[in-house]
Amino acid sequence: MARSFWRRIRKHLGLFPLYLLVAGGTTGAVAYGVRTALQNPDVQWNRRNPAISNEEYRAKQYKFYSPTLDYSELESPAPLYQEL
Repeated sequence: MARSFWRRIRKHLGLFPLYLLVAGGTTGAVAYGVRTALQNPDVQWNRRNPAISNEEYRAKQYKFYSPTLDYSELESPAPLYQEL
């Protein structure tokens, strides 16, 4: 299969940027999905831990990019669930 891929690329050099962009987009989408699944506070993988996961992210930055806000200095407006 790899041999036929390289033969096709040599015959049609205009397809090479298309293959690169598709591979880059696929890699970026998979990387973003994995990052969201592992670092988003709405996703909880450990069900045996009784602690509420929102308390861990009270002062952490979990958004992908925020040029204006510094989450280390921002106090969360969410209520403390352990005090309720």
